[in-house]
Amino acid sequence: MLKDVVAVVLEEAHPFELGVACEVFGLDRSEQGLPRYDFALAADRPGPVRTHAGFSIDAPYGPERLASADLVIAAATHIRDEYPPELLLALRQAVERGARVLSICSGAFLLGAAGLLDGRRCTTHWRHTDLLAARFPLATLEPDVLYVDAGQVVTSAGTAAGIDACLHVVRQEQGSEVALAIARRMVVAPHRDGGQAQYVDRPLPEAQGDSLAGVLDWMRRNLDREATVKQLAARVHMSPRTFARRFQQETGTTPHRWLVGQRLLQAQRLLEGTDETVDAIAARTGFGSAAALRHHFGRWLGTTPVAYRRTFRGPTPTAP
Repeated sequence: MLKDVVAVVLEEAHPFELGVACEVFGLDRSEQGLPRYDFALAADRPGPVRTHAGFSIDAPYGPERLASADLVIAAATHIRDEYPPELLLALRQAVERGARVLSICSGAFLLGAAGLLDGRRCTTHWRHTDLLAARFPLATLEPDVLYVDAGQVVTSAGTAAGIDACLHVVRQEQGSEVALAIARRMVVAPHRDGGQAQYVDRPLPEAQGDSLAGVLDWMRRNLDREATVKQLAARVHMSPRTFARRFQQETGTTPHRWLVGQRLLQAQRLLEGTDETVDAIAARTGFGSAAALRHHFGRWLGTTPVAYRRTFRGPTPTAP
């Protein structure tokens, strides 16, 4: 039974991510018939901990407080080369005796330093996924999801994804009604569709050279038109084989994948900024049908066009 929850904070802690843990597990909601958790803050040593926002918070406990925790939350903090060894030991011992650990955003690096990601699926903020994979090659990184439940170790993506992960643990431990009631108090969705890929600025990098600039521009302006590698190669007076190789070198991907990414990017913009139907957007962006658009949305972004529009579309202006 989940009763004892400890949030670990380090210097340059991120207040919002820490606040997520405090909001879900630190408030007394017993008047609603909801569980009351024994919630505490712990650091590598008791005392004030400076946040990256410039103010300090008090952590009354050191690593020894983790010894009784049912759940240890590694809140986001500045990513460092080394982490306090006493804290890493306390984390390993907590997992060895059966406690769960949960990281929010860059908190995954603390779990990785403790060896808790080795052989496990995990995630972190999309900005840090490459670094996490490089530092902890024994981990199995899933970069496009909001959170990963690997049993005793739960990792979440950036910032608000920590809410999703915390509510997921509550749902598992105490049932959906408890999770729903806490979500209502927080005025958040009890469960969000899709993964963090839908929050990344661009699905693909820009070309690194300029030899294909003209054809890339043409492809962007004609997303609704089909174009084979042979046709595209002819535009820059290359053989299809040379074109495909040059395209890979300059964009890091294939012509087909680059085109699908650009079509999805335009579809996202239309879903956010227009009232056009999904069918119309599918036609304008070259997918041909709503079914094809939904297929690619699911594969690339982990959600549906309708759910994406619901999340990212601003309020419709009221007529005067």
